[in-house]
Order: sequence, then C-alpha cells, then structure tokens
Amino acid sequence: MYIVDLILLFISMLILIICVLVGVAFLTLMERKVLGYIQIRKGPNKVGFMGLLQPFSDAIKLFVKEQTFPFMSNFNVYYLSPMVNLSISLMLWLCMPFFSVLLSFNLSVLFFLSVSSLSVYTLMLAGWSSNSNYSLLGSLRAVAQTISYEVSLALIFMSFLFLILSMNMLEFMKVQKYIWLMFLMFPLSMMWIISGLAETNRTPFDFAEGESELVSGFNVEYSSGGFALIFMAEYASILFMSMICVLIFLGGGVFSFIFFLKLVFVSFFWIWVRGTLPRFRYDKLMHLAWKSFLPSSLNYLLFFFNFKMSIFILLL
Repeated sequence: MYIVDLILLFISMLILIICVLVGVAFLTLMERKVLGYIQIRKGPNKVGFMGLLQPFSDAIKLFVKEQTFPFMSNFNVYYLSPMVNLSISLMLWLCMPFFSVLLSFNLSVLFFLSVSSLSVYTLMLAGWSSNSNYSLLGSLRAVAQTISYEVSLALIFMSFLFLILSMNMLEFMKVQKYIWLMFLMFPLSMMWIISGLAETNRTPFDFAEGESELVSGFNVEYSSGGFALIFMAEYASILFMSMICVLIFLGGGVFSFIFFLKLVFVSFFWIWVRGTLPRFRYDKLMHLAWKSFLPSSLNYLLFFFNFKMSIFILLL
C-alpha cells in the first residue's frame, strides 16, 4: 500500500509540473498578445490558429540553437545555475493545496518561504559564473532587490498568518468562506502584490534586466537552452505568485473552476503593469522596501497580534 501511495504521489507531482510548464508556455503567449494590443498591434498570430502554437515553436527554436558559453566562465556553475533556478521555481508549486492532497502538509507556508529564498543563490551564481562585469552587476542588483522585498513579503504574510493561526495553506480557504481577506486587509493585499512584482523582477522593478543600462542583466551571457530555462523559471514564479495571491486574499477555492479564472486575472494584472508603468529608479525601489513597506508591515503585524490577543483574552 505504501508503494502504491508513493507511485500516486509521484504521478500527481508529474502532472502538476507538466501543467505548470504548459501554463508557462501559454502565459508567454498571453503576455505577447496583451502587450501587442496595449501597443495597438496584433502580437503573434501566424503560427497555428491565432498564434496558439507560437510558444512551442519558440521553445523548439531556443533548445535547438547552439549553446555558447564564455571562454573564461566557471563552466559547471554556469551550466547548472539555470537548471537549479527552474527546479526551485517548480518545487515551489509542491506546497499548493491539491485535489489529491499531494504534499499539502501542515507547514506548507514555511516550505514556501524557505524555497522562495533559495532562488537568490541561483541568480547570484548565474551572474558570477559568467565572468562578465555586466552579468555580475545585474546579479548583484537582482540579489539586493530580492532580499529587500523578501523581508517585507515575510512580514506581510505573518500578518495573514496571525489571522488564521495555522501554517497550512488550506486554512486560507476555510477562513475566506464568507468574506475575502482582501476586503479585511486591503492595504496589506496591495503591498503583497507590489512586493510580489519586485520579488519576481517584473516591471516596474525589473532592474535585474534593465536593458538600457545593463545589457540584459545577469543572463547576458546565456543563450539557447540556458536562457530558455531562466525565462521559464521567471514565468513559473509569476504564475506561482498569482496563485498565492488568489489563495491568501482572493477567496482561494482551489477545487473550483473560478479559482483558475482568478489566477488568470492576477497573471493578466502582472502583464498589464508591464505594459503600463515605466521602470523605477533603483534608489526609489530600496526606499520603498526599507522606509515604506518595512515599517508599515511591522505596524500591521503588531496590530494583528494585539487584535488576536485581545480576542483570546475576551474569550477567556
């Protein structure tokens, strides 16, 4: 029986990862279409019906291209960094509440925070191992940005955790049966979305890939398959952050079709922001993280802690 359970668990994980990768493929298509319409053009519409096969042709093109690598690079680290980056992005999905339970364990929130902080190392190693000044500068900026926003992200999450008093993601669904947490914690929800944009290195916080000043940032020396893996890791993280947003303050409901519609809407919001807002200045990004979000999230954390404590005292 134990072996059968393990086999079913492995199959469930495989199905989840395949679905995420297909979702990533169509998210890239959606992004190109939405950005196209924002800029009053069509976007990809030649390959297949309305461009539906475009992501697959892009993937084939990228993986078939010749893999180049810098002569002076630290080859092993340079080669492995994109693979580890994608693996971490896919590992994050294992804490998602799943219909067949999967790894929906009681400490899934801790798993999410621990695994998401590992992606910093792959960015740093990818930039350093290329042995290029531009990629090193890009990776340093990306690492500083990610670490800065991880602090506020964790503190905001702790405020939500004080309300549900559990480390299990499933509890968010039960708590939001009658009212979404977005209405109860609107400022924190907005701060979470902005921190999520910064965490995934997206516009207006895409300093890791500021083309105008850094020539594509930490991935400047990557081509073909390596570049594709970094690209896929970024979009898998975007989908995951969208899923977390829906789960913690948009009502959750993982077992209904509406959950996936909400997920598509939040992913669309990520793209919409990219098509609308210009890039921040780097010092403003750091100012926002350390002088706005950090004090605000700490104050909210103290507020919700005292709120919970007063309820307990009243009940006693």
